[in-house]
Amino acid sequence: MDAASDAELVSRCRAGDQAAWEALVDRYGRYVHAIVARVYRLDSHDAEDVFQEVFARVFERLDTLRDGDALRPWIAQTARNCAVDSLRRSGREVPVDDVPDAVDDGLARLDEALTVHAALDRLSPECHEILDRFFCRDESYRTIGDRLGIPAGTIASRISRGLEKVRTELDGRSRASRPSCD
Repeated sequence: MDAASDAELVSRCRAGDQAAWEALVDRYGRYVHAIVARVYRLDSHDAEDVFQEVFARVFERLDTLRDGDALRPWIAQTARNCAVDSLRRSGREVPVDDVPDAVDDGLARLDEALTVHAALDRLSPECHEILDRFFCRDESYRTIGDRLGIPAGTIASRISRGLEKVRTELDGRSRASRPSCD
C-alpha cells in the first residue's frame, strides 16, 4: 500500500519518479473510469479513450497544479472536461437541464467512496484486512477468524474498533499514522 499523500505523489512525479506516476494512476484510475463510464455513461470504447486522454493531460500539465493536495478535484475536473468533449464529438449532447443533478450526485458518491478508501488505507494493514474481508468480500466472522488465525469472537470487536478509527479519520480528528484495530 502506498500511503504517500497526494502532494508527495505530485512532488515525486514532477521529479520524474516513474513509480510515483504508476502509484498516481493506480490511486485514481478507478475514480476516473467511474466518472467517465458511470457518471457520463460513455460506452467502453469512448471511456477507455477518455481515460487515456485524462491521464495524458494530467501527465503533461502536472506542473501547472499549484497545490498538490488539490490533485483529486483537479483530476475529477479534467475527467469531466474530457468526458463532455467526447460527448460533444460524438454528437450525444444532453440538454443542460437533464445533467446537473445526476452528474453532481454521481460525482459526490464517487468522491465519498474515494475518501473512505483513503481513510481505510491509513489504517494498519491488519485492521484494513479485517474491514475489507467483512465489508467488501462479505466474509463471516468465522471465515475471517479462520483465515487470519484470530478467534471469531474477537473479529466483531476489531471491526467495531476499526470502524471507529475510520469514522475518526473521516472526521479529521485523528492524524496518527496507521492506527491499529487492537
